[in-house]
Amino acid sequence: MTKVMVLSSGGIDSTTCLALAIEKYGKENVISLSIWYGQKHDREITAAANVAAYYQIEHRQLDLTPIFKNSDCSLLKGSTQEIPEESYATQLAKAEGKPVSTYVPFRNGLFLSSAASLAIIDGCSIIYYGAHQDDASGDAYPDCSDAFNQAMNQAIYLGSGKQVHIEAPFVANTKEEVVKLGLELNAPYHLTYSCYQGGQIPCGKCGTCIQRAQAFSANNAIDPALKGETNESV
Repeated sequence: MTKVMVLSSGGIDSTTCLALAIEKYGKENVISLSIWYGQKHDREITAAANVAAYYQIEHRQLDLTPIFKNSDCSLLKGSTQEIPEESYATQLAKAEGKPVSTYVPFRNGLFLSSAASLAIIDGCSIIYYGAHQDDASGDAYPDCSDAFNQAMNQAIYLGSGKQVHIEAPFVANTKEEVVKLGLELNAPYHLTYSCYQGGQIPCGKCGTCIQRAQAFSANNAIDPALKGETNESV
């Protein structure tokens, strides 16, 4: 029986990943994993826990905060930078070939490596994560690219004694396409949270808020976050 571990951030992409894994393998064969890394707020972890509770699956949490204690990434508590209130395209135009300021150094590499260790212990042979084409575009988040995914998959497969491999089912898809699939799968988007600012109501101005709004609009759908719904505990 195939078991799957899904990296869950509580946002749109990972929740769609979770919905897809459950659809394909059954909820009894899916484990949700969320990771602390020193975020400025805990709403995304709360959202991930609520999504797991909605699906009635096991939800695990791992704390990797100490690793990033010296990082000045704007998403982290110790950063001196403000979170940009503009689209990723605008940020990239100013970045001079570097990742955006909300890029956490090699985060997906660290997350996937840690998940691989846990997957072996838990008997999971697949790790799902929600990297998609838009995040990789322009190297905004270089650890979301197809090339990165292929390299990490090879490393984890070999390093796990060929017991575990990773899948990024949306690596060739846009955010719009991810939302389209999630709507078809009835993913519980009303429980998700994406805003980098961490307020009760999403700011609507940070890169991820803008990207999320555009994806729902492209699907002629209303984001539950704009209906006044929140990700309070279920």
